[in-house]
Amino acid sequence: MRRIYGYIIGLALLGGMGAGVQAAPEAKRQIGYDDIAGGKLAARSVYGLRAMEDGEHYTTLSRNGDVLRWRYADGAMVDTLFRRPEGFPQVSDYAIGRDGRQMLLTTGREPIYRHSSRADYYVYDRTTGDLRPLSVGGKQQEATLSPDGTQAAFVRDNDLFVVDLSSPAADGTFVERQITHDGVRGFIINGIPDWVYEEEYSFARAYEWAPGSDAIAFYRFDESGVREYSMNTFRGGLYPENYNFKYPKAGEMNSVVGIRIYRFDGDSIVDVDLASGADSTDIYVPRIEWAATGRDGDGARLAVHWLNRLQNHYRILLADATTGATSVLYEERDPRYIERIDNETATFLPEGRGFVVKSERDGWMHLYRYDMAGRLQNRITEGAWEVTALYGIDAKRGRVYYQSTEDSPLGRGIYSVGLNGRGKCRLSAADEAGTHTAVFGPGYRYWIDYFSNSETPTVVTLRRVADGGAVRVLEDNAALRRRMASEYSLPRKEFFTFTTPEGTTLNGYLLKPADFDSTRRYPVLMTQYSGPGSQQVADKWGWSWEAALVREGILVACVDGRGTGFRGAEFRKCTYGNLGGLEVQDQIAAARYLGSLPYVNPARIGIYGWSFGGFMALNGILKGNDVFALAVAVAPVTSWRYYDTIYTELYNGLPQDNAAGYDDNSPIFFADRLKGKLLLAHGTGDDNVHIQNSYEMIERLVRAGKPFEMAIYPDKNHGMGSSRDHLLRRAIEFVKCGL
Repeated sequence: MRRIYGYIIGLALLGGMGAGVQAAPEAKRQIGYDDIAGGKLAARSVYGLRAMEDGEHYTTLSRNGDVLRWRYADGAMVDTLFRRPEGFPQVSDYAIGRDGRQMLLTTGREPIYRHSSRADYYVYDRTTGDLRPLSVGGKQQEATLSPDGTQAAFVRDNDLFVVDLSSPAADGTFVERQITHDGVRGFIINGIPDWVYEEEYSFARAYEWAPGSDAIAFYRFDESGVREYSMNTFRGGLYPENYNFKYPKAGEMNSVVGIRIYRFDGDSIVDVDLASGADSTDIYVPRIEWAATGRDGDGARLAVHWLNRLQNHYRILLADATTGATSVLYEERDPRYIERIDNETATFLPEGRGFVVKSERDGWMHLYRYDMAGRLQNRITEGAWEVTALYGIDAKRGRVYYQSTEDSPLGRGIYSVGLNGRGKCRLSAADEAGTHTAVFGPGYRYWIDYFSNSETPTVVTLRRVADGGAVRVLEDNAALRRRMASEYSLPRKEFFTFTTPEGTTLNGYLLKPADFDSTRRYPVLMTQYSGPGSQQVADKWGWSWEAALVREGILVACVDGRGTGFRGAEFRKCTYGNLGGLEVQDQIAAARYLGSLPYVNPARIGIYGWSFGGFMALNGILKGNDVFALAVAVAPVTSWRYYDTIYTELYNGLPQDNAAGYDDNSPIFFADRLKGKLLLAHGTGDDNVHIQNSYEMIERLVRAGKPFEMAIYPDKNHGMGSSRDHLLRRAIEFVKCGL
């Protein structure tokens, strides 16, 4: 952030008779909540660019719903691929077939959970100009085009369907084929995930087209044994209704997951063997993908990413698409847990040239190359830093493109290295310290660099891959920079480190007013999340609601304690089995450190957090009742026994095996320790961290005779939706009055 000091008032005397005082220029003002909530300090960026297969063009979706094609080299608009007809529903998303002929348009989207939605899809044929609904049988979920563009698939009512796009029926509709017939809500799901997979593995489409468009692999969830959670929904009705859904809590039964392959040639379904030597069906399959296995045209096999229930044993199984038989291609174990499996964990090279694994087997997240027999060929990256994103692999040139913390865990840089681990080069500018993220286009001719730091709003630059040179700046936020320089006296964000009594060095930042007075003693609000693998202390642009407190004479601090990410596996995993133990110790230690500073009032320190951060805020004011005078806890977990299987057991094991790890840091057992002021907030429609957590906390606080404030938001989910603004304004007033 650019440092802008004080209020500047210019006075000028007018010459001659009647000389007087010229009107003073308007003084710069400190930012308030309305400035933050209104986006006055939000950096513009470049969103929605879709690289085309030729590597020379990209597409965007206009506000009007048109799909436009642009040229990378000069930024010129080439043509309009789809122009929304008058009266046609607003288009919210689109996909273009590989040959560029068929387009799939998304309209009428209705959100379900965090990633999922229902929608009305339309197919647009660019050759004929025909525009038809994909299906007339009701809204669909997760529709996609086949790789060859001749078919589409979607899910409706928990069953998977395929549509032939090549020959519409006489009435103009497409012919549908129903692939599965056993889908029933609350029992069987085909082609989309159950709640816990969607939330924790971050996907809403649970099927994959084979590269040759001749098969579809899909998930089948049997959630009949999963216990149901019931939420009251009000919505202004005379009687509340219950919304029931399957939610597996820690230690409880999960869905039984199966992977199946539908083959078009025989109109048949094959079950994939997920056991392959294992003796339990109590497993997870966080990803499936098709992988080329050889250069001799032997086709693709299905790679199944397999995890045991404790998530400390990971395997990649290769499945034969005809028989479903599997063999183990890759295997890894960890005494605590395997870091989250996602789309970057394993990347398969074309023509059976092997695959690249992202693994922290040596204590740091790095890249390793394997052949298709599962033999390690070489390390690709190495060092006491972490690969934080794998952007792509140019197999033709043998280059890997990635993001890492090589310079600092607070920032990110973009690099390229050979598949053989040699020839590493930096692509992001060495003199631009901060956070770089990247998007690479097909063919690896161009890449887009998104850069910011705590003093610099986002700068988006189109660059050449070959030499890193800038083609042009797509967004520099010049208007925001001018507004910052002329209108605002912004807080100063100062990064710091300190050492805890246990000898651990922690990173933090402190927001101070531009007119900071070192002779004053300020109150402090500590903001944090603290969840496993997370990061709040980062050198990048962004202003949250807490910054508005600086205008009120309250400093804002943030410290990433043990368990947070990007400082190696030991720093992150040391909290395993005791979730909330070391993390709370570190926040208390951070508060004591801040209280020792000559300009901080140690009797006026508060703590805030949402979700995992709310769990921490409660523990802070209860276990650290001699340090924290105030806490704001939003949608907090109050016992990890109430939260879902995948997340909780990953970091804490099973409650049947680790009761102390669940209970020793559960705020509901320490309600009698409350001394300071507490604001507890929750939405009744929170499908993620259920309001049960706050209700149990309330019961314990009432039993202990402890006063507190409560804010309940009817029918609002984990993010509070339209009530978020009301909540944050209430939090500001609560902190102002309480500190």
